[in-house]
Amino acid sequence: MGVVIPLEESKNKQASVKPLVDLTKADMERVNQLILSRAGSDVQMIPEVANHLISSGGKRLRPMLTLASAVMFGYEGDHHVKLATSVEFMHTATLLHDDVVDESDLRRGKSTARTIWGNQASVLVGDFLLGQAFRMMVDVGSLEALDVLSTAASVIAEGEVLQLSVAKNMETTEDDYLSVIRAKTAALFAAAAEVGPIIANADKAGRAALRSYGMNLGLAFQLVDDALDYGGKAADLGKNVGDDFREGKITLPVILSYRRGTQEERAFWREAIEQGNTGDENLQKALGLITKYGALNDTIGRALHYGTMARDALAPLPASPLKNA
Repeated sequence: MGVVIPLEESKNKQASVKPLVDLTKADMERVNQLILSRAGSDVQMIPEVANHLISSGGKRLRPMLTLASAVMFGYEGDHHVKLATSVEFMHTATLLHDDVVDESDLRRGKSTARTIWGNQASVLVGDFLLGQAFRMMVDVGSLEALDVLSTAASVIAEGEVLQLSVAKNMETTEDDYLSVIRAKTAALFAAAAEVGPIIANADKAGRAALRSYGMNLGLAFQLVDDALDYGGKAADLGKNVGDDFREGKITLPVILSYRRGTQEERAFWREAIEQGNTGDENLQKALGLITKYGALNDTIGRALHYGTMARDALAPLPASPLKNA
């Protein structure tokens, strides 16, 4: 059982990803075809592992950003399809690697690749997808786009290592955590949004606007995901409420509850997270403390702040259906 979080109380009651999905639908079909083509290999296990995750029902928001940001600046070629596919392969590779590092058993409600094929296969197929991503970037022939996406790959890896360094450490600060998600999650959103205007030959202001938009959207996206783990519904999440807690992940609701708690409550968090006592009874206690200290509301408040910053980044750009979406 989770805690209901007031997402619907935001000012943008009608906000939806649907307009973006509709406007990029034709190009996304081309991306999906290219994903299947480029995930193929004569080594049978590679497409098996790759397709297990690729077909598991993600929204593909990151490649949508690449498609939308290119067309928004008037791009008319087909390189945006290859770059969008590269972005999705980079994302899929990081998920395969993440599940090994985090020892996760479920991803979007399905068994993770590592539980089916083992850690070695997950890491190696992730590496294969990264290699395919960079081959497509080279095909596009834009050194600037290659620079942005390769830099993002490095930053994501740095974020993984940074997360390892703070894992199960209840003294992790909010600033520490924001540094982790800025690298692990937001960096790829930012790069996905920026490469569109790059291949459309947009000016520096256009590139900067989309990069800022992507970075702030990525931060908002991750913070909402953190809140939903304690306040969502299992059917909507594709995973069980409290999975982050069971895996001992330190996310913003936990950080805020720990900081605001009594000495006895902080001792509970240290025992649960640092010592791995994350059973159902302790999950219920954790949910109670998160509610007591308003940690979900405040996490959503932070997300709304970054969402506003993302919208403000786009404000100077000319009006268009894609900008609105």
